[in-house]
Amino acid sequence: MQNHSVEMRGIVKRFGPVTASDQVDFSANAGEIHALLGENGAGKSTVMSMLSGVYRADEGEILIHGQTAKIRSPKDAAMLGVGMVFQNFRLVQTLTAAENIVLGEKSSFWRGSKWIRNKHAEIEALGERFGLRFPVDRPIWQLSVGEQQRVEIVKTLYRGADIIILDEPTSVLTPGEVEQLFETLRVMKKAGKTVIMTTHKMKEVMASSDRISVMRKGKMIATLHTAQTSELELARLMVGREVSITRQEREAVQGKPLLTVNRLEVTADHGRKALEGLSLTVRSGEIVGIAGVAGNGQKELAEVLTGLRAWKSGEIVFDGKPVKTASVRGAIDAGISHVPENRMKSGLAGRLGSVDNLLFKSYRSSEHSQFGILKAARNRAWSQELVQRFNVKTPELDTPVQQLSGGNQQKLLFAREVSHKPKLMVAVHPTQGLDVGATAGVHELLMELRSSGSGVLLISEDLDELLQLSDRILVIYGGSIIGETDHEAADREEIGLMMAGIRQREESAV
Repeated sequence: MQNHSVEMRGIVKRFGPVTASDQVDFSANAGEIHALLGENGAGKSTVMSMLSGVYRADEGEILIHGQTAKIRSPKDAAMLGVGMVFQNFRLVQTLTAAENIVLGEKSSFWRGSKWIRNKHAEIEALGERFGLRFPVDRPIWQLSVGEQQRVEIVKTLYRGADIIILDEPTSVLTPGEVEQLFETLRVMKKAGKTVIMTTHKMKEVMASSDRISVMRKGKMIATLHTAQTSELELARLMVGREVSITRQEREAVQGKPLLTVNRLEVTADHGRKALEGLSLTVRSGEIVGIAGVAGNGQKELAEVLTGLRAWKSGEIVFDGKPVKTASVRGAIDAGISHVPENRMKSGLAGRLGSVDNLLFKSYRSSEHSQFGILKAARNRAWSQELVQRFNVKTPELDTPVQQLSGGNQQKLLFAREVSHKPKLMVAVHPTQGLDVGATAGVHELLMELRSSGSGVLLISEDLDELLQLSDRILVIYGGSIIGETDHEAADREEIGLMMAGIRQREESAV
């Protein structure tokens, strides 16, 4: 008899007329790593949100360690030993990492800052144990996305959960750090803990999990033993059709230099150097990938190139013209598009509909306005055309984009940025948290830009994505480019070492 730590029977959850979870059965065992796969909108996040107390099931039963559980809030779930690390972090930006981790602990409010400081050593030791290092005394707003994710993971571990739900836990880790995390999960497994992991990365699912459950359109499609399935079968089950997960061959790049950056020096928000002597070139019709662990200057590089951040020294030449000052409007007018790493924080306005979001960068043009008045009918027809062209699934054009799935939000963002026919696309983690179907769609858009002669600067911590799409891969470490390789010569192990700051070729030559 299986030692189920979690059982969900006949779970139903409705949001108005939409049934997000339709008679879902799911179980995970003590001492098991269980992966949950499905397209955005398939219902997997809804199911896990009911297990973690964010939502309440309309129908069905949840059992924890064989006992019927009434989970009406995250507090109820925590009392039962269930913890969830969400893809959209639940952190207070103005508090330090340590303060976020102890927040909510009994009497923590009254014990004051001295008590919190005394907790630093305990938190640092826990982070070291699981290979999740971050500055515990720094405010959350000063941490990179990757560091914030590590805070969330350590927070869950600190609170003693024995059923741990991880949503896209490896998105910002190097290959070495991913394996280290998986080793941690295996230690948890041996200790009898239950790990439920949602991810879109097939190789990681195959390398780390014991069983895999696949959802599609609110229903549980299949539960498989990892050793008895394949990446292609999983992709087919997720999207209901055959999906290509390999890179297509392409001709060599012959374009002229489009973007040239020489010895760029940039200061980060916390006052330290983010970029130090960074130089790179992107040619027309080329995808240049930037590989690196979060916090090595990727964020600041993207912000400088898109006009969001000033630089201290160095030279930027775009399309043959020197760039003198940081200007968002200047970057837009020059033909630079931007897909930021956090689409809902700095890419889209969640409470507004598709029309307003699509107009953000072009509403001043004569095509969309006259004498300061928007051409409402023209803009609506234009927006409908873009929504259809990019296959954005939305109930209505006026539906707030925060109600759309992550994949559809990203497609809407790409629709806006691509519609301007950019000379250069700066794409930062463009598929982070997306399912295999949405990821394939984004990859096709980037390849179409390349084929049209646009340059693409692809900043990603997903090494598989970089290897699949990039003509050249540059490795960033400590704010500088420390290595470069083209597609044909790319070696996963060597790139992974460089991401950790180790220049393998140089060491071999000594």
